[in-house]
Amino acid sequence: MTIYVFTGPTLPPEEGRKELEATYLPPVSQGDVYRIGLKRPWAIGIIDGYFDRIPAVWHKEILWAMTQGIHVYGSASMGALRAAELAPFGMEGVGKVFEAYRDGLLEDDDEVAVVHSPAEKGFRPNSEAMVNIRHTLAAAEESGVIGAETRSALEALAKALYYPDRSYPRLLADAAQQGLPAQEVEALRAWLPRGRVDQKRADALAMLRALGQRRSENPEPKRVSYILEHTKFWDRAVQFAGVAEAGSDGRTEMVSSTAVIEELRLDAKAYARARQEVLLHHLVLIEAHRRGYAATPEAEQEAAEGFRREQSLLTQDEFDAWLEANHLTPERFSALMREKALVRLVLQRLKQEAPPRLLDHLRITSHYRPLLSRGLDKQNALEAAGLHSPALEDAGISEDSLLQWFLERMGPVDEQNVEGQAAVLDLAHRNLRTFMTALVREYCYLDLKRNSS
Repeated sequence: MTIYVFTGPTLPPEEGRKELEATYLPPVSQGDVYRIGLKRPWAIGIIDGYFDRIPAVWHKEILWAMTQGIHVYGSASMGALRAAELAPFGMEGVGKVFEAYRDGLLEDDDEVAVVHSPAEKGFRPNSEAMVNIRHTLAAAEESGVIGAETRSALEALAKALYYPDRSYPRLLADAAQQGLPAQEVEALRAWLPRGRVDQKRADALAMLRALGQRRSENPEPKRVSYILEHTKFWDRAVQFAGVAEAGSDGRTEMVSSTAVIEELRLDAKAYARARQEVLLHHLVLIEAHRRGYAATPEAEQEAAEGFRREQSLLTQDEFDAWLEANHLTPERFSALMREKALVRLVLQRLKQEAPPRLLDHLRITSHYRPLLSRGLDKQNALEAAGLHSPALEDAGISEDSLLQWFLERMGPVDEQNVEGQAAVLDLAHRNLRTFMTALVREYCYLDLKRNSS
């Protein structure tokens, strides 16, 4: 059972591995739980997370992960915050910090916030978390090092500091400046090296032990009682969240979706074509909404089955592997198939409106006059030969041979004409009679031109 744990300044990965064998990742940020969730682990543990200059982990991605059967645990820092907020929905919190947030004894995010060094220096903390200071001062009072009034005054001084400035040297200096009892301040200074309480670290280790114990029980996938609404905002968010991929060294690496788009941009022709297709797709969906159209479940199923046939995803295992390779959930795939069915419906309804607009398109793209001249010449040549409505018998060719003739005229299948050949086959499938009539007229016309030359 795979477990991923997001940690950083609270607990170094090498210490975590002594307690629990898992994949350890840097502090969690927005989109990370979703990316890891696509890999379908048994559980995700959140200890540390970003929240200031880097967007914090979404509540909804945690809720989504649990709907996928993933157990999500939190403790110590950002994990404790999110676990307290999402406990009613099934996120599992561990430790005293989580309990304090859950019970309303703590409310502010800055209680667990610290500044730390970058990843290459191991996320080493450069300030002290307020929750650690509270537990340390409480332990000092219980040990008789300081009295209740001094403890309360020291907590107030620490809380008044901006979280990056919190440290025991700064706190002791402020205490002396504020005139707190010098004997108690010096006693605390002497006691601190051995008496300091790192509650966040203790809670993080407790969560790892809880995960290990729970895994040993071979539990069922997570079950939730809520239904996650797939809003447009959520769909946009997850599309830009990116993915989690195995790197060359086997470690899991986060890859943003912008990296994929960046690679596409380097192929200017493919990028322009993709943007145009996406824009047209989007506009068709807007028109469907404007007209109040909706795809039926049957149409969605037909679209899904057709797509799977095209991609040769004939078995469930093949389909599941394709979903994983393309970082799609079954829900997102279903949503795409609904769109595909809806686009087909709209295009069918609009086909009667297309010819006049198609002519206008030809007029403003300089294609109208050449096509008009050729069409007039073809009409005159066929009528002069008595072929007002030529049929296959007049052309002396079978339907299959005629279609093959036309495809051969288009040239070999390559990047230059694969889309054109696909369009031809699609047109033949959708309206075979009209398409074959056009091919018969073209075949007879060219035959007449060859015989007259």
